[in-house]
Amino acid sequence: MLLLVIAAATFAYAKHQRDLIATKTALLFQPSPTNPAELIRIRQELSGIDLTQAQLTQQLDARMKLLQGLNAEEFYIAVDTSKNKFYFRFGKDVVREADAAIGPQKTITSSSGKRWTFIPAKGAFTVSSKETDYRWRVPDWVYAMNGKPAPTDPPTIPNGLGKYVIVLPNDYIIHSPPPPDSPLANTPKPGSIMVPEADLEAIWPRIVVGQTRVYIF
Repeated sequence: MLLLVIAAATFAYAKHQRDLIATKTALLFQPSPTNPAELIRIRQELSGIDLTQAQLTQQLDARMKLLQGLNAEEFYIAVDTSKNKFYFRFGKDVVREADAAIGPQKTITSSSGKRWTFIPAKGAFTVSSKETDYRWRVPDWVYAMNGKPAPTDPPTIPNGLGKYVIVLPNDYIIHSPPPPDSPLANTPKPGSIMVPEADLEAIWPRIVVGQTRVYIF
């Protein structure tokens, strides 16, 4: 009889422990009410996106570093390519918002077989340089893209990529619309981002080379 009582007590205690562990485990997977709304939104968005591992890494890197920027008292750029939106922010506040045109992924092959591949920019970057009132020498890939042979001495076009150009690593840029005499003809450079001229002009003094961060996701 004593053994039955001990066995019953043991089973009851074991069940209590299992229930306690199950309750604590369930709590671990519940959304925390103290999580920032931005973090919850990022989780929801990423759960619905079909990405390769490399793309997912870039998305996560940009978004998590963006979260850090939300808590920093500094200016930075965020580009949401799924919504075609450009944001200039100071910490959590949006200072300037604009529509953005995203340059498509493109592989260009010249008649000689030379190839250029442009993949849309994603990730976290620091501004490498910025250009305005410059002359742009038309590169060979532009002629190949338009089905034309590249001249021996390509012309230079004033502000050929747009009046304002923010240069990022790996030849990515954020630029205002190119002028009518540019072969890009008011379209974004493949893989890069085009923003209205008035919006880039407004934030231009706040863009600091080597300091301003850019998050593209």
